[in-house]
Amino acid sequence: MRSIDGLKSREEKTKKPTRVNVAVEKTSKISKKPAKKEPVSAPVQQKQTQDDFLEPVKSFDLDITSSEIQDDVKIEAQRLKKTKVKKEKKKRHTLRWILLVIVVLLIGLATGLLVWGNDLISRITGGQSGIWDAFSFVSENYVDLKTDENGRTNILVFGTSGFDMNGANGEGTHDGSQLTDSIMVISFNQKTGDTAMVSIPRDLKAGLTCTATGKINEVYWCNNMNGDNEEAGAAALVQKINTILGIDIQYYVHINWETVSAIVDALGGVTVTLDADINDVGYTEVKIQAGVPTTLNGIEAVNLARARHGTIGGDFTRGDSQQKILIAIKDKMLENGVTLSQILNIVSSLGDNLRTNFSLDEIKTGAHLLDILNLDGMRQVLLVDYEKDIYYLTTGTVNGISYVLPKAGIDNYSDIQKYVAKMLSNDPTVYEESTIEVLNGSDQVGVAAAEKETLKEQNITVKVIGDAPEGEYTGTKLYVLNNEKTATKARLEDFYDTIALSEEDLPAGVLSDCDFVIIVGD
Repeated sequence: MRSIDGLKSREEKTKKPTRVNVAVEKTSKISKKPAKKEPVSAPVQQKQTQDDFLEPVKSFDLDITSSEIQDDVKIEAQRLKKTKVKKEKKKRHTLRWILLVIVVLLIGLATGLLVWGNDLISRITGGQSGIWDAFSFVSENYVDLKTDENGRTNILVFGTSGFDMNGANGEGTHDGSQLTDSIMVISFNQKTGDTAMVSIPRDLKAGLTCTATGKINEVYWCNNMNGDNEEAGAAALVQKINTILGIDIQYYVHINWETVSAIVDALGGVTVTLDADINDVGYTEVKIQAGVPTTLNGIEAVNLARARHGTIGGDFTRGDSQQKILIAIKDKMLENGVTLSQILNIVSSLGDNLRTNFSLDEIKTGAHLLDILNLDGMRQVLLVDYEKDIYYLTTGTVNGISYVLPKAGIDNYSDIQKYVAKMLSNDPTVYEESTIEVLNGSDQVGVAAAEKETLKEQNITVKVIGDAPEGEYTGTKLYVLNNEKTATKARLEDFYDTIALSEEDLPAGVLSDCDFVIIVGD
């Protein structure tokens, strides 16, 4: 056995490069020049023993220059660089394809939204506008709304049942869902801001329709039975309401239960105060006490708009309640303030639950008019008003069918038309219907009667004339006993060039139930 030192010596020798069967000069280092070669002698065979447990080491020819080594390094570096570049190109190529797919998907989605949006807006506006009109909504250019010969814009608002235009109510399709159970006209003057509402009972006898019943709520359905001709149904109803009220309607808005619910919920609920108790047990379950402010959410507002049992006026009360809901919506909007974008958000939340012949430009004008219209003084024009003892409609039975009928007689709408014309007058003193008493406080006879004729020339009607209690009266004095008749007060103050006095300032002995008292002195 060889010694450990001998073994280490052998290992060190095997680590050094050698040339097999070639004699190499011993030098301290490898020369850059090739070593001088000796003649090659015949190979000598060495006998291998079991002690030679290390395998023969294959030698490498290091007979190369450093420049060649550097060239090899450069080649390898270039190869690695090309490989990296190829991988990066492949990666970028894959990324481009991913981005291309995403872009295609986005374009497809955007196209789908445009098509859907265009179809939705077209349906809502009755083909008046499309999606591209919506992009101009931020413009400050407003179009004038259509008006009648008196300068008023009249809008027919009618409602059908269900939470969509097909009449879905959560349990299938509502029976008679295309009957217009809510009919209302909103009239306003764009210049003065005066705004008024008139409701039409659904059971009003309206002459011939497509059924033997002949009620007003059938007219829309008779002309749009399949639900594919909204314009024809709305136009027929507009014409019928024009005949009944004696007005000219320019626009219509068709809504359903979802419309009311969505608007009320979008506003965070509304508060109504009714004029009469409602106890609609067994139907809508609405129970509200008159005179008590009651906050409603969307569904509760829908139920109130439908309630007509357990009330003093039945269908008349329901029409009044629907106007109260509209006033409550207006109050909430004025309370919180509403922007054009909020209006658009409300409109978009309605989806396909609103139809109208307004164009988008006209809707924009309507939104702009919110700052002009006197919504705070919005007037209710009731064809039946128990408090004011107004009865232009009554109920009756014809051929066994229960109807709402004109008090003047079947199909006789003349009194209704005269009343509506007065209430939609652009002269506020006309629809305020103020009562005026003129007293003669002078020494001359017939002064009160002469003053009555003078005021008549100013379209101011005097109800009562007489003599003032004995006393000294100088000039003409105006006294206000009803502060709600603001337009008449302003007219009289302007005519007499004076400031009205209060009821407490009336001379002793003057007792009157009129809105104004005028005393003409010396």
